Order: sequence, then C-alpha cells, then structure tokens
Amino acid sequence: MQEPDHDVVIIGAGVSGCAIARELSRLKARVLVVEREDDVCCGTSKANSAIVHAGYDAQTGSLMARLNVEGSRLMPGLCEELGVDFMPIGSLVVCTSEEMLPGLEDLRQRGIANGVEGLEVIGRDRLLELEPNVSDAAIGALWAPTAGIVNPFQLTVALAEAANVNGVEFRFDTCVTGVSRDQDGLWHVSTTTGDVTSRVVVNAAGVHAADLHNLVSDGHLTLTPRRGQYYVLDTTAGAHVRHTVFAQPTKLGKGVLVTPTTAGNILVGPNAEDISDKEGTDTTAEGLAEVAAKSAITVRNIPLREVVTSFSGLRAHQPGHDFVIGEVPGAPGFVDCAAIESPGLSASPAIGRMVAGIVRDLLALEPKTEIVPWRSSFVRLEAASPEEWAALVEKDPAYGRVICRCRKVSEAQIVAAIHAPLGARSLDAVKRRTEACMGRCQAGFCTPKIMEILAREVEGMSLSDVTKDGPGSSFVVGTNKDCLGGDAR
Repeated sequence: MQEPDHDVVIIGAGVSGCAIARELSRLKARVLVVEREDDVCCGTSKANSAIVHAGYDAQTGSLMARLNVEGSRLMPGLCEELGVDFMPIGSLVVCTSEEMLPGLEDLRQRGIANGVEGLEVIGRDRLLELEPNVSDAAIGALWAPTAGIVNPFQLTVALAEAANVNGVEFRFDTCVTGVSRDQDGLWHVSTTTGDVTSRVVVNAAGVHAADLHNLVSDGHLTLTPRRGQYYVLDTTAGAHVRHTVFAQPTKLGKGVLVTPTTAGNILVGPNAEDISDKEGTDTTAEGLAEVAAKSAITVRNIPLREVVTSFSGLRAHQPGHDFVIGEVPGAPGFVDCAAIESPGLSASPAIGRMVAGIVRDLLALEPKTEIVPWRSSFVRLEAASPEEWAALVEKDPAYGRVICRCRKVSEAQIVAAIHAPLGARSLDAVKRRTEACMGRCQAGFCTPKIMEILAREVEGMSLSDVTKDGPGSSFVVGTNKDCLGGDAR
C-alpha cells in the first residue's frame, strides 16, 4: 500500500479548521491544512458578529445547540490559555410588544433545556439598569449572563499558531480542485499547488463545503450563502451599549443586533439575505439601510454618524439549520465540518474537539507525550499603562515608534506579527494580528509604512510584492516612469 503524504488533510483555515488543527496537533499525526486565501481567518471567520452566544436559540436536541453551549463554556478558558481577548458581557433579547412578551419565557425554557445557566426574564426597570440606551418601546428582555464577545481574528490566528508550533503544516494560496479515493482507501486531494494524499480528509471549507461533499457522496448537501451586512462604529461610540442587544425573534426573522467589540467599537447588524454568489461579500445601500432601521427597534439614538466602515459576511446556511459534522456515508475517511453558520464561532472550541475525536477514532491516533504550550504574543498598547509602555520601549525602542495612531500599534508589534509562527505576509494579515488599519482612518495613514516594514522584514519581498490580501491585490502597479510615454496624460 502506498504511504500517504499525510494522515489528515484539513480543507479550510477558518476558526473551525484551525480549532480542529489545534486539537489534532496534540495527537501523533501528520496534519496538513490547505487554504485558498493567503492567511487564516479570511472567510466567514473574519466577517461575523464576534459574539459568544449563550445557546438558548438553537433547537433543543440539535447538534448546534449542544456544541454552542459546550463551546461557550470552553471559550473563556481557551482564550485565557491562548492570550485572546474575551469579555463575558452577557446578552439581552429585547421585547418591544406586550403580545410577544410570553415568547421570552419560551426562549428561556428552551435555553434551560439546552443547558444554558443563569437565564432570566427581566422587566423594563431592570433592563434600563443594564442598558440605559434601550429603546423607548422596550418592555422587557431575556438576560443571558453567560454570553460574551471575543476577538475572532486573534482567536483564529492563535489556534493556527498553536497548531503550527506543534507540528501542523499550513499551505496557503492553495485551491482544492478535486477529491477522490483510490482502491487502497487513500484520499487524493488535487490542488493548485500540487496533489497530496492522506488517510482522512476534513471538509471545513465554509460556503464551499457542499461542493467538496458532493464530489464524494451521492447524498447531496445544499448550502446557501446567507449574506449579512454590518456597520462598524468608531470607539468614540463604544459606550453606547454595554451588552449584546438582540431583537426578539419574530416570524419575519431575528432582526439585527447592537454589540460592543473587544476593541471598543460598536457593531450593528446583520441583516440576512440568501444569495447565490459564494463570493458576494459586497455591501448594498438597501442592506445597510435595513440594518439602520431595524437596529433602532431595540436601541435608541445609535450614533451612526460615527460609522468608520461597513462590511458583509457569508454564512453557510443549510435548510435544516443545523451543523453537519461527521464521516460521510459511503466515503470512509471523509469527514464533514459543514453548515457552520451562527453560532459557529461560539461553538468552535467544541467543534474542534468533536472533529478531532472522530479523526482520532478513525485512525486510532495516540496522544503526544509533549505539547508545546502556546500563548499569543499580541500586545495591546491601548491597554498598557504609561509605565508598562515605557518598560516595553526600554526593552525594544520600536515599541515607541507608533505606526497606526488610531489603534496605537507600534513598529515592534508589526514586526512581531511578521515573525510569529505563520507570520503575516500581507497588509490584511498584519491587520488581523495587530488591529493596525482598523481605526478611524481605515488604513489611510499607516498603509505605506506597514508596506515598508513588510518589504524589509519578509525575506525575498520587495515593496512591489506587498499585497492587501494575497495575489491580485498589489498596491504597487508601476512607477512614474512607466507613464512617461507618448500616451501619458
């Protein structure tokens, strides 16, 4: 029998794929993660609400409900271990009509059945104590103290780094073009950077997961890209809400939320629109207008004049509205991790454990005797005292050279991001690791300097090689001399 290149190939380096990779890095296995983009956290994982849901919403008995609750319980400890920003701020589901008030108790009972702790239906007085800017129409809410917010970029990067330092290989800018199983039972994964073989394939390809599933199974999987659009408000608006504020679900949908972020911004959104384009992450005037209108139902006077940017993300929705996780019938060794829509981020620690457990049992993998402990090297100067900052500068003067003034990100932090495991190789990769370019100017001032640092620190990279987010997104497309021909205008 041919010896495979790897024991496991994971397709997709979002938060689920990276969580799986980290868990598998604790086992004696040769693991490869392939990702079509230039970095981790480039799909759904970078464009979501950054919320750790309590777990009352999913249908009782569903895989989504179980993994959501388990994941939310694991998240604080995981973030502490990895050095990732997490804030247990709690969430509120706001009711704005008397006739819908009984629905809050229904949600509470579902949450209790799902195993969520601390759920409480509260009246307007208590609601105003928790959230003074709640709308005038609000009459009560479901209070979920176990909910929180997390930095999804830090989380995904830290999971990937921890996997990498413990032996997991990552291959970026690599598109999977085919998957097949030979007569010896090995999986052949065809990619744009060469073919690989493995004993097991894990399909964590986000909105593209159905395409891979349907290559190997007669049991057709349907996933619809569900687009959600968001506003991001500046940190100057960050005190407008203290908790994640949801609208009470209706027959017309869940509405939109208003929530703080771990970086001090306010996030408003998303709407929900089923589209056919798996790359359709554009925003629309109509979609953002819907977000603005619906957010006002629960929170008054949202300072939308403080918007610094907008974005949209795609969720992989399947008709049954449940995660699809497990070995595919008729395709031994092909494991789906598909339809990971909301609350996928919340569930990611549990998803990692579950899928790694399936793979462990399939291959009879043994645990490693030694694991390299890993904690993110992320430094937030915004949170540092003058004394702490001075100590950093004394250690490395580059901490005193602020590159991104909006987010107070220094040259030292950017250099550290470049030289970390799976280090940054593009502007957006630096952004995800340091929060540079995420402030009020939205990269307007710091981009040229970050480009210079990348060109200086990355071996073999020139200024013209620096991209925003991988191939096809170069900043430098020529020189002034190139325009000095007869057609110059």
